[in-house]
Amino acid sequence: MLSKKTKYAIKALVALGKNTGNPPMQIVRLAEQEMIPRKFLEQILLDMRNAGYLYSKKGAGGGYSLNKEPGDIYLADILRITDGPIAMVPCASLKFYRKCDECHDEVTCGIRKTFIDVRDATLKVLAQTSIADVIARETDESIVQ
Repeated sequence: MLSKKTKYAIKALVALGKNTGNPPMQIVRLAEQEMIPRKFLEQILLDMRNAGYLYSKKGAGGGYSLNKEPGDIYLADILRITDGPIAMVPCASLKFYRKCDECHDEVTCGIRKTFIDVRDATLKVLAQTSIADVIARETDESIVQ
């Protein structure tokens, strides 16, 4: 399940992506507009800024704006920043690999093989979906699930 932190990060990046070309967006406005608790949003935006995705300006006319184009910010990267591994089991993770304590043989483990397939399918979607894609989907009525 997607954590609130990741969902809020994506919502904030989408709002900032829509704000491209305008003055930086203040945290108070962003929090109210996206219904994200302000203190939680502050921490998320700090993480995104530290990862190079956001630019912040202090003082009058200050706030946050994207430091990259919305089409260059991918959901897989955001998920890894906010939640860590995409894989559901540590032995199937690409970036956060860890051997499972209870596993006898990774080479023949059916659970590991299954969750590598799950990871690959999930990663295919997340690594190819940008903030610009999410923005486009908000106005595309043909995509209804």
